[in-house]
Amino acid sequence: MKTARLLRSATFRLALLYMLIFGGSVAVLLGFIYWATVGVLSEQVDETIQADIKGLAEQYERRGTRGIAAIIGERIRKDPGGRTVYLLTDPLQRPLVGNLDSWPPAKPDADGWIAFELVDRGDPDERPYLARAKRFVLQGGLNLLVGREVRELERTRHMIVNAMIWGIAITLALALAGGIAMSRSTARRIDSINQTSRDIMSGDLDRRIPAGGTGDEFDQLAENLNAMLDRIQGLMEGLRHVSDNIAHDLRTPLTRLRGRLEDLDDADLSAAERTGRIDAAVAEADTLLSVFNALLRITQIEAGGRRENFAAVDLAAVLHDVAELYEPLAETKGLTFSSHIGDVQNITADRDLIFQAVANLTDNAIKYTPAGGSVTLHAAGNTITVSDSGPGVPEDAREDVFRRFHRLEESRNAPGSGLGLSLVRAVAQLHDGDVRLEENRPGLKAVLTVG
Repeated sequence: MKTARLLRSATFRLALLYMLIFGGSVAVLLGFIYWATVGVLSEQVDETIQADIKGLAEQYERRGTRGIAAIIGERIRKDPGGRTVYLLTDPLQRPLVGNLDSWPPAKPDADGWIAFELVDRGDPDERPYLARAKRFVLQGGLNLLVGREVRELERTRHMIVNAMIWGIAITLALALAGGIAMSRSTARRIDSINQTSRDIMSGDLDRRIPAGGTGDEFDQLAENLNAMLDRIQGLMEGLRHVSDNIAHDLRTPLTRLRGRLEDLDDADLSAAERTGRIDAAVAEADTLLSVFNALLRITQIEAGGRRENFAAVDLAAVLHDVAELYEPLAETKGLTFSSHIGDVQNITADRDLIFQAVANLTDNAIKYTPAGGSVTLHAAGNTITVSDSGPGVPEDAREDVFRRFHRLEESRNAPGSGLGLSLVRAVAQLHDGDVRLEENRPGLKAVLTVG
């Protein structure tokens, strides 16, 4: 079953394709080697025969039939092994001189070449071997056949052909084995990812895809998937946290709203009292609506749904507007408010969201700084810093305060919904930035980067 699945895998098919390409490349290489060896040797044999024929033809013209017959006889005596083939016949192909008994029965090709078998009389088994010769017609109708035995050439040919067959077979076998090994390795990595995915779908959200430690594409995929799973788990925990806090933080205002509405049934209420209680109920409902609107706005920002409002923004102008808005509020509370807006860069952003984020940080600083303290708005480049001299936030809680509805115990009775910093972080991330809280000694420093 596993073998069948392996053979059906895309990795094995890819390895098979590479195997065929590599096998074809080896076949082309071996074919070139065959041509460069056997082909060259064949050409040398043919050139030797052609030169021999040309020399004998010239000797015939000078010395006649008896002269050429003497030359052929002398050459045969000097070659007892019969490596060279000679046969001179009359016009009726009756042998006159040579080391062949008769004219070979094979038909010549268009160029006059003949391939035929000879028997080595010195071999006890009289095994035949191949010879190659060419016919030449002399003046007077005499037929001259000159050739050479090509046993060594045939041995070389067979040796190279066998080497080609074995080479291609071994190459394909090794490539197939390598493809199977590679496919199994890849299949194990993919099975690990699939198993982890199944465990996560079964509810084990803490599972993560193991990395091989090689830094290859699978490790990069595992890192990206694990980062995605961390993000999903964080969002789910945030959703669970939001649900718990909604149930906790909104229960009180809803109870107050219900109580105010029930009080309206009191028949002893005067018109002014009834109107006051109605206004209080409406204000309570508006507070609840503002909380839900803030939640929807944060969700929309985190989903990237506000990028259509991006445009060139004069960041300095936005910060001056925030300072102008909150400076009177700080003075009313008895705080010293100062702004230092240096050489800030213009950015592409949603102006309203940037204004809201800086306003939230400034509002928090003013809200939690006691009378006589100070609040400072500072900006340079693409970094905005809001500093205060208030009580600050404990270091171990500085990340928690960015969660929705999270509020420190000492500030639970202060006005607000606990969504301000969540909105600031969402805006920062939408603008490819970040927000962090740092120690100000005394107080807190909120650092926002955008763009």
